[in-house]
Amino acid sequence: MLVTVLIVIFIATGLIYATVYLFNNEVERDLSAVSSELNSVFENYKADNSTTFTSGARQYIENFQYKQKMEVMAINSAGRILLTSTGFSYDENENLTDFEIAKSSEEGYAFWKGRIGSGENVMSLTRIITNNNGSVIGGIRYLVSVDEVNRRIIIISAIIVVSSLLILFLIIMPGSYFIRSIVAPVRELSETARKIARGDFSTKLERHYNDEIGDLSDAINDMAKDLENTDQMKNDFISRVSHELRTPLTAIKGWAETMQLSGRRKLDRRTFDKGMDVIIKESARLTGIVEELLDFSRIQTGRMVLLNEKLDILAELDEVVYMLRDRAVSEGKHLLYDEPVEVFPAVYGDRNRLKQVFINIIDNALKYTPEGGVVAIEVKYKKEEDPDNIIITITDTGCGISAEDLPKVKEKFYKANQKVNGSGIGLAVADEIMNLHKGRLDIESGVGVGTTVTLTIPILRESQKIAQPGLSQPGLYEQPGK
Repeated sequence: MLVTVLIVIFIATGLIYATVYLFNNEVERDLSAVSSELNSVFENYKADNSTTFTSGARQYIENFQYKQKMEVMAINSAGRILLTSTGFSYDENENLTDFEIAKSSEEGYAFWKGRIGSGENVMSLTRIITNNNGSVIGGIRYLVSVDEVNRRIIIISAIIVVSSLLILFLIIMPGSYFIRSIVAPVRELSETARKIARGDFSTKLERHYNDEIGDLSDAINDMAKDLENTDQMKNDFISRVSHELRTPLTAIKGWAETMQLSGRRKLDRRTFDKGMDVIIKESARLTGIVEELLDFSRIQTGRMVLLNEKLDILAELDEVVYMLRDRAVSEGKHLLYDEPVEVFPAVYGDRNRLKQVFINIIDNALKYTPEGGVVAIEVKYKKEEDPDNIIITITDTGCGISAEDLPKVKEKFYKANQKVNGSGIGLAVADEIMNLHKGRLDIESGVGVGTTVTLTIPILRESQKIAQPGLSQPGLYEQPGK
């Protein structure tokens, strides 16, 4: 803004200076043109003597044709006015600066501009008349009023100044609007972003304008809210994981101390077996939690590797169901699964990772299903409808998931039901494993009606049959979107 103002002031000053120069130069040219007539009276601006000069000057002044526009006067060598075209008496104290300058000038003439005794602004040109020896014997002075010229200069200068002010106004107003609507809000955005970066997620931006800056403010507010929610979920996750780790550790420590203290005396077999059973079960549970955390870490850093091979998906699912059936019976829940009689196409994937997905989903279904509830598993392959995928659905009659929580249940750290044990990252890991297999994990649920999880698993394609067992298919290392 300052640079722009300085440029406008510089241009305006230059235009005013040019106007003054052009008008004054025009007056000087007029005076020079009129003074050239002296050649017809004094050849080469010379006279034989002062008498000849006075006689010639008188005749020239009497016949001067521009008396209405300017005044012409004859000056003797002493600098006194001898004659004037106005016919009026002249002021003895008249300023004849231009005559003195002209006498010392090599060109033999000089201009002068100023105010005379009457108060009028004038410009004068004095041309020296010399004799044959080069001595000054007098001079002819032309005097013209420049009041009208000055008025024109003032008018034009005023127009330039007003135009410059108008230009400055037209520049400053949009600039001020730009500052108010963009620069200031951007500074506020930057400051808010810095606060958010420091962890102050409660900072909010007001939407001042219904434009891109306003949209950006809303986006930053949404980002701060999401970060606040994520931070809260992370804290809850750490708390849950700490609790999940502490519970088995406490059980293991308790029974280990019991067995150690009882080592001095004979421990009955029943108590010993119970203690070892608890230690083994809780150790397995602890191992599962740690493995889940490691898997989550691998997913976050893009280091999860799939050991792909041709496999029978029904065999893997049947093994998982068999493993969890006893748990369902012990908890008084019904785990229903009828293995299809038809032959299903082979699947190309990581055996252990797919089993991990099945365990995670069925375990969740059992966990959220009350006693007496049902968890049903169904496998479908309809070549006519979807020839490329095998569909596995796990349906439970549990508490269900609210419409508000449903879109977030696959996000990291998120846990819809805080009353049930779990770290809250199992679904996120399962979803990522399905994505790495180019499959899909979809969830449908409603509060009080249960939940249905649909696993879409691609079948083995012709291009994959040449791959060696145990090697990851190209591209399966990468996270979706990378």
